[in-house]
This record gives sequence, C-alpha cells and structure tokens, in this order.
Amino acid sequence: MALDFNMPVLVVDDYRTMVRIIRNFLNQLGFADVDGASDGGAALKMMHEKDYGLVISDWNMEPMTGYELLREVRADDHLSRTPFIVVTAGVKSETGAETETVARTAGASNYILKPFNAVTLRSKIEALFGDGA
Repeated sequence: MALDFNMPVLVVDDYRTMVRIIRNFLNQLGFADVDGASDGGAALKMMHEKDYGLVISDWNMEPMTGYELLREVRADDHLSRTPFIVVTAGVKSETGAETETVARTAGASNYILKPFNAVTLRSKIEALFGDGA
C-alpha cells in the first residue's frame, strides 16, 4: 500500500492541544486532510461517515479509551483494515502489561511513545505505507 498524502487522517485525543500538535506535524509532512476527534465514540461516528486512510489515536482517553476504540475498529468489517497508530505516554497498561504489547495484540498497526516529533511520526507512517518519495 503506497503512502498517499491526500488520504484523510483522523487524530483522536481527549486533549485538544495534542490533536493540534499532531495535526501540525501531519501538515508539515504534507497531509492536508486531517480531522480531529476528542474521544473514541466521536471517532467511531466520524469513521462511519468518512473513509479515513489512517487513524492516530491516544491510548489513555475518557470516556472511550484508545484500546476500546481499536477493538471496535478491528471488530467492524467496514473499518477493520484501517491503519491505526497508537500514541501513549505510558509504557504499562492497566493490567501491568507493556502497552505496546497490548496495543499490537489488539490490532494496532504501529505505536508511538510520547513525546515525539514530526520525524518520528513520519517514520511510523512510512513503516506502514512505504516512504512516499
């Protein structure tokens, strides 16, 4: 699957500032169609209304966590193949397991640990789609 800078991207985080930061990183990388959602429930609704080529979601959100959103996306036949990058500040899940392991087991396409920059984000996206160059 080739990297398409015109594909719609959905950023999900319960902190507006983080949505804005990730959107700015994506814009710097060349993505123009970037939407934001404040929680997993809003993101699911948006995903049923628009075909996103990539979802970048925080792991620790309320009321619907990134884990719950990821499980819903992977269980939905229409959404299940959407590339999904998990973003988190913590390395341990609520169960004490490594968050990256839990995220990958749940179907995450890739994983980013906060804090990160546009270069890190680009490398994670390129790992999914190729270099786009």
